[in-house]
Amino acid sequence: MRIFAPIKERKDMDISRAILQFLHYHPLSSRDEIARGTAFEGSDATMKRLLAAAVAKGDVVVEGKARATRYKLSDQAHLLMPLNLDTYFAQDVDEREVQTSFNFDLIRQQLPAVHLFTDEEMEHLNALQAEFRQHVSEMTENEYRKEMERLGIDLSWKSSQIEGNTYSLLETERLLEAVMLLNHKDALRFVLDNPDYLQQLTVSHIEDIHQLLTKELSVDRGIRHRRVGITGTNYHPLDNEFQIREAMPAMPF
Repeated sequence: MRIFAPIKERKDMDISRAILQFLHYHPLSSRDEIARGTAFEGSDATMKRLLAAAVAKGDVVVEGKARATRYKLSDQAHLLMPLNLDTYFAQDVDEREVQTSFNFDLIRQQLPAVHLFTDEEMEHLNALQAEFRQHVSEMTENEYRKEMERLGIDLSWKSSQIEGNTYSLLETERLLEAVMLLNHKDALRFVLDNPDYLQQLTVSHIEDIHQLLTKELSVDRGIRHRRVGITGTNYHPLDNEFQIREAMPAMPF
């Protein structure tokens, strides 16, 4: 088994990744613009070959002909293309090229056009789901709730990490009496006691779960009415209630 790609192949992979990242922020670019934007030092023939390979793979779409030829990312690449995180984090926050606003096209156009999993991956996921259902069917009600409580601990730990907390998994279990973590437990219990409640996920259902999660945390009920930011990024979430309400029904619940 070959573990490492040859040097030339690895170099091509890096350049191809840079091309995709450039097209993410500069759609409909010409070959020359791509070369300049990625600081490409190879020949024009090499750039042609790399772009042709990206087109054949389904990552890049071609528009126009001859000198009017332009390149853009496919819907597939927008969602699944690899990223060079080292290059991204090597830049200062203010210099990073990022999506700065909510991408409505992602939900309305790109996601419906892309198969996120291959047939083999779907077969594997379905097998795991069947195995899970079999295990659940063999549990007593008490055993099932104990497992869901354990899941609640894991979910609370992950949620706390996303929010910037640095608790270990063991510390999270010991901190379940804290308000935020206790709210996670209450929300999970509510879902378990009302298994049909989220069969059809609506905005009002999300607001109900949100109320359980934010109980006693001085957080207003319902959709927020003021602008928020995310520390460490230039991305700006939707900044008013009307934009959020417009986006919510389009979500693929």
